[in-house]
Amino acid sequence: MSYRLAAGALLVMHLLFIFFVLFGGLLSLRRRALAVLHLPALAWGAATEFFGLPCPLTDWENALLRAAGESGYGGGFIENYLLPLIYPAGLTPGIQLWLGVLVLLANAPVYLWLLWRRR
Repeated sequence: MSYRLAAGALLVMHLLFIFFVLFGGLLSLRRRALAVLHLPALAWGAATEFFGLPCPLTDWENALLRAAGESGYGGGFIENYLLPLIYPAGLTPGIQLWLGVLVLLANAPVYLWLLWRRR
């Protein structure tokens, strides 16, 4: 049971990380120091979408699920949990590219504004 709880907690952390990647730039407007954490997270989030890199959190979740006696899941976090909600047909390379672009576009105006304000 503890492995299942750990997998559930990691699932929540994974989702929070995705929200941080998408909207962390807005938090940086309030606390500029968060940009130091957000920019690497943003780069990782975009890189995983652009290059199809495996997310270590997905592997960790699956290992915990298997340790709990479950089968884990195929694909990544987005394909397994988010994509069925947003794109029922499945993840394609084109959709992944657009998700990466969305991550950058959602944050670019924030950082451009921060740079402009700093000058």
